[in-house]
Amino acid sequence: MDVLHQSTLTTQTRLKQLDPVLAWFNASYSPEIDSKTWIQCELALAEGFTNAVRHAHEGLAATTPIELEVRRYGDRIEIRIWDHGPPFDLEACLNKVNAQAGNSSGGGGRGIAILQKIADHLSYQRTEHPQNCLLIVKHYRRSSG
Repeated sequence: MDVLHQSTLTTQTRLKQLDPVLAWFNASYSPEIDSKTWIQCELALAEGFTNAVRHAHEGLAATTPIELEVRRYGDRIEIRIWDHGPPFDLEACLNKVNAQAGNSSGGGGRGIAILQKIADHLSYQRTEHPQNCLLIVKHYRRSSG
C-alpha cells in the first residue's frame, strides 16, 4: 500500500521537546482516522519519546539527537523513533512486564505496557548506524470524516 503521508523530525534529548514533537505529529492528522486511534498514537509517541530521553539517552548529552518518523497509510500509522542508546531487549522487558501484570509491587515498565496495549505491532531493533529503532504500528479503519 502507498504512503499517504510521511514526515520526519530530529530533536534534542530533552523532555521539554515533547510539546513540539506532539505538534509535529498532529500536523500529520487526517479526518479519516478516528479520534480514539489518533489519541492512542499520540500517547504511544509520547511514551516512546520520553523513554528515549529518560532511559536510552540516560547519561548522554542533551544535544544527542532523537529522530522521529511518521508514515500514514490507508489502513495504518507507523511511528519510528531512533535513539543512540545501548541495545535494549524489548521482548525480555515485555515478558517481565506481563509476568508482573497482576503484581501491584512490580514497579517500572508501565510505559512499555502502555505501548504494548496500544500497538498492533511493536518492535525495537538495533540498526547498523549504530542506533535503535522503536517501531509502533497502529491499524485503523477509515472513517467518513
